[in-house]
Amino acid sequence: MSIDIDQHSGFCFGVTSAIRTAEQELRNGALCCLGDIVHNGQEVARLEQLGLQTIDYDDLRTLPSGSRVLLRAHGEPPSTYWIARQRKINIVDATCPVVKKLQDRIRACYEQHKGDEAQPPQIIIYGQAGHAEVIGLQGQTNNTAIVIETPEQIDRLDFHRPIYLFSQTTKSVEGFHALAEAIQAAIDNQHSPIVPEVHDTICRNVANRVQQLQDFARSHDVVFFVGGKKSSNAKVLYNHCLAANPNTFFVSSPDEVDKEVLLNAGSALEEMKVGICGATSTPLWLMESVRDAIVKIASREE
Repeated sequence: MSIDIDQHSGFCFGVTSAIRTAEQELRNGALCCLGDIVHNGQEVARLEQLGLQTIDYDDLRTLPSGSRVLLRAHGEPPSTYWIARQRKINIVDATCPVVKKLQDRIRACYEQHKGDEAQPPQIIIYGQAGHAEVIGLQGQTNNTAIVIETPEQIDRLDFHRPIYLFSQTTKSVEGFHALAEAIQAAIDNQHSPIVPEVHDTICRNVANRVQQLQDFARSHDVVFFVGGKKSSNAKVLYNHCLAANPNTFFVSSPDEVDKEVLLNAGSALEEMKVGICGATSTPLWLMESVRDAIVKIASREE
């Protein structure tokens, strides 16, 4: 049996930077993180063992003055910074630079157009409602931005008012273009003079992984996709892998590796090519643990 770990999988730059920052700051004393630092339970547990305490917004409002709170790569709305100032909390800002740039662009668009009472602007965010990054993006518009995930939801828009379209950084390029085309088609059908401003703000470091993952999946008999159950990115990338290779299986830990998957894959174990890949929130050490679990299963069955 050959077992390969996809070299393109694992933490993206923003997550890597946030985790490195947490590890460094923990050497200086107590540190809290507002929400899970990454959508991967095993990595969260590892950092909690080092002393990182995960808190929520209610906790933030009751922390003592002088507490240190890390803001994860997903970014936060302005209200979080305001609460921290009021509570005299020291912020360690680990917002991904790509997300921070997008926040700035959306806020600039909002500030530029919010005074137009004759034709109130519509800032549209292609993203997952309730996702941490999207909450931060909506906050840049005083929560007036409209979050849309599918073309079927565009009936919420007024096609006779200005439209400014942005995207959550981890969404699919194809989905974004489909939404932009649906908006333009609706404008044309209503003979509206509106020309939407379309801003493709998808992180290419994430988007480019789709083709790489699909090529990787096709080159193996069985693929184990390792990801956190809370990760939006993991769900998207897993489905792309599954489309390329129907023998792709989602696991969140080594304990979830099913030996029946290997035994029923249609190839002798000693000839099988097994691939392991993961999301941008999946640590390398976890993919290596999944590899070790497969090795153990294979050694018992041979």
